[in-house]
Amino acid sequence: MKEKQHLRIRVERKPNRIIGDTSRVITRPHLPDDPHRIYRIIGRIMDLPDGSAKDLITKILKDFSSRHEDIHHIFARHLDRVKDFLPEGVLLNDVQKALIGAYFTKEYAIESAALFNPSIVLHPDQSHLEKNCLRFVMSLRATGEGHVSSIVFRSGILNRHNTFCFDPVSDFVETPDLKKDPAYNRTIFRLKLNEMMTGNEISAYVLDRLPEEFTSRELIEQIDLLKTTPLFPQAKQKTTFSFITWLADSNYEMSFHPDHRISERVIFPVSKNESRGIEDARFVQFFDDNKEVTYYATYTAYNGKTILPQLIETKDFIHFKILTLNGKAVQNKGMALFPRKINGQYVMLSRQDGENNHIMFSDNLHFWQTSQIIQEPEQPWEFIQIGNCGSPLETDRGWIVLTHGVGPMRQYCIGAILLDLENPTRIIARLDEPLLTPNEKEREGYVPNVVYSCGSIIHQKELVIPYAMSDINSGIATVPVKDLLNAMRKVVLQY
Repeated sequence: MKEKQHLRIRVERKPNRIIGDTSRVITRPHLPDDPHRIYRIIGRIMDLPDGSAKDLITKILKDFSSRHEDIHHIFARHLDRVKDFLPEGVLLNDVQKALIGAYFTKEYAIESAALFNPSIVLHPDQSHLEKNCLRFVMSLRATGEGHVSSIVFRSGILNRHNTFCFDPVSDFVETPDLKKDPAYNRTIFRLKLNEMMTGNEISAYVLDRLPEEFTSRELIEQIDLLKTTPLFPQAKQKTTFSFITWLADSNYEMSFHPDHRISERVIFPVSKNESRGIEDARFVQFFDDNKEVTYYATYTAYNGKTILPQLIETKDFIHFKILTLNGKAVQNKGMALFPRKINGQYVMLSRQDGENNHIMFSDNLHFWQTSQIIQEPEQPWEFIQIGNCGSPLETDRGWIVLTHGVGPMRQYCIGAILLDLENPTRIIARLDEPLLTPNEKEREGYVPNVVYSCGSIIHQKELVIPYAMSDINSGIATVPVKDLLNAMRKVVLQY
């Protein structure tokens, strides 16, 4: 006979609401699919009389300069995107350069549809705070036109009473500068190609002519050499090159301006495999063996047809590396990394089959080959599927893992389990009833009847849970850790 959950848990829903703002816009390239149109558009711009061109750029700058911090830099960046379509031997004046950049630019309201699925971690800078306060970084999934998702950030201070004081949100939003010539590890690159079942004698030939740490430029040079003097069937070469460049484009680096607010930074889809969105980033403050901190986040890259689990790495939320996760065990959504190694191995939660909670171990952060089920749907509110709601949180009694369960009418609720500290494959306690269920104010939205989180923290002996409400906006709840643990039913191991 199961011991029923009987202790009442004091869940406090904070008054804070994190809502999208349609005025927060980024710029994106606006390029027609037909390259001949690009030629014709540039021709029309260059045919403008000098006076008309000057009046037009003056009006554009008047209408849009106040919406972007450096619109001239934006126009220059987008002019560079069409440089191969410019007439040969023609010198452009400054007005023509700016106009061409403007015509191939469009605004995109990143939060116009929704702002949801938050995670929260401690800010890298914890200086100059009052006693028992902490500074935090919150990531959120922002969704705009066409339901394209990106990652945005908020910051602020959590005081000793767990009252949130958010930093002012900037009117400006910036996309980062991409590192044009990122470095790759040859061994990892080769392993990933083999895992994709695209490694062959052509990729081996290219990689064997590169150093162990090679750049994008060096890779392209070797591909161009083989294109110029083919040594293999050209059709097979073309296919192999497409896989190599696809993989290279999926691993990149980016940097934001360090003197701008964190709320101005947006990680917007860059590579083809994430062209339809970057979904559900789960950030964690990870401590290595030397207690050095790196922030990691797993997210789901979506191209409109398939998904690909990716990894974000940063020390400061200014410079970011985007990397592919590799291995047979990273083929689904919902990866959540533990904040430290356990028994010398990296550990991650996942949902391999869309139904059960899995756990996996690896000696290499980037490769995950096997997993095992640690939790199956058991209670009526989770009969359809279960998954994690972010990285585990360490307490002296075990790892607290917030879970999501899907029940009747596709209602998403948040629950909790407790894993053994040194053997996290073992569930030692769990809630039989949900911790958070969508109430009447939370159940209306883009996807009704959903509460969901991508990561929480513990502060002042309380669990602080930012959570999404029906895939449209976000709120915050707090729960005393002692209440939560005491309300859990101990799980009796079956031998």
